[in-house]
Amino acid sequence: MDERLVLFVTAPNAETAAAIARALVEGRLAACVSIVPAIRSIYAWQGKIEDEAESLLVVKTTAARVEAAKARVLALHPYSVPEIIALPIVAGHQAYLDWLTAETREEA
Repeated sequence: MDERLVLFVTAPNAETAAAIARALVEGRLAACVSIVPAIRSIYAWQGKIEDEAESLLVVKTTAARVEAAKARVLALHPYSVPEIIALPIVAGHQAYLDWLTAETREEA
């Protein structure tokens, strides 16, 4: 069985997040992307502490599709070093997990 993953990706705003989300789902690289439109990120960047408003994408995908999903995010993302973090889904509602796997299979 294919391992299911959640990717966290931050974006500068909800519009950019939506464009990335749509591309991932349309390309079957994610079954679903939830967007949290307003988060606050405080981080170190190029020797300074930054404090920025961002949007968070919660991307549901599989290990088989994660590299292609990362590549698509990198191609569409305006940041030079976007956050793309993958975490395993260790448990969940089986019907949802089955749907996630089915929706991320490459089309024949």
